[in-house]
Amino acid sequence: MANRDIVAIGGSAGSLEALKRIVASLPAELSAAVFVVIHLSPRTRSYLADILQKSTSILVVQASDGAPIRNGTIYVAPPDRHLIVSEDHIHLSRGPKEGLQRPSINVTFRSAAATYGSRVIGVLLSGMLDDGAAGIWEIGRRGGLTMVQDPSEAEFPSMPLNALNDAIVHYTLTVSELGPMLVRLLEEEVSPTSKGREVSERAMDPFSGFTCPECRGPLYENGRPAEFRCRVGHVLSLKTLFDEHTSTQERKLYEAIVALEEGADLAERMATVTNGDGHDDLRKEAEQLRRSAGVIRKLIEERAMPSAE
Repeated sequence: MANRDIVAIGGSAGSLEALKRIVASLPAELSAAVFVVIHLSPRTRSYLADILQKSTSILVVQASDGAPIRNGTIYVAPPDRHLIVSEDHIHLSRGPKEGLQRPSINVTFRSAAATYGSRVIGVLLSGMLDDGAAGIWEIGRRGGLTMVQDPSEAEFPSMPLNALNDAIVHYTLTVSELGPMLVRLLEEEVSPTSKGREVSERAMDPFSGFTCPECRGPLYENGRPAEFRCRVGHVLSLKTLFDEHTSTQERKLYEAIVALEEGADLAERMATVTNGDGHDDLRKEAEQLRRSAGVIRKLIEERAMPSAE
């Protein structure tokens, strides 16, 4: 028998206050290690460890590569690094983004589940899109417990809702309930369980017909809930892929406008140094290009944007 002693907490937009309240409710003599992953700007220094330290007497540190895992410590993922929970130590990686994020909640959740199985508790808080859903699924598959913030309370409910839709969630609780429940669950003993099969061979994953928005390589579909992985290693959920592809479409349409309007300017410039019929033809081409640019502008303005939720 073993105690649950690995807690992985993930969140994004709207999760900071919830996270502060959760760590404040944990006992000073915490018999577990806590790993926190919040989506951060890659080029901005993170003060998250300092902010959380003000809410608890438990030691809060920014995770460092190779650091040993110790109970009674809260480890915070640094900007632009995946936090990977390995056997008795932490590994930081600048590997490919998952769900367009680095650090990725899914990376930490999956690594904790693969290493510690039933000893893991995963907690997913407020945030946009669906990072964490696949990780929650993996924690549950390998015998761990899963918790999400009640979507009706979350400032941005997408992440909890997607986890509820895609994975088995054992507890859906308000922030005031999450901390006390964590304390209770950490006191329980669990039987070690099989950690499940490892990631399937990529050669068996079928080509999805889509391309990666990060590197434009082919995407191969694998996992449950469905994920799309390219040869480089970028990983996206269906919802994230759809959202990013929508943004890509708009960028490409604006690029087309720039090309058309620039072509019109060049045609008019050429007309100033061209005589005869060529002059008139260039003027007409410039007008046609500007009309085409106007059509695309109208298309962008009138385009309906359905929700992916």
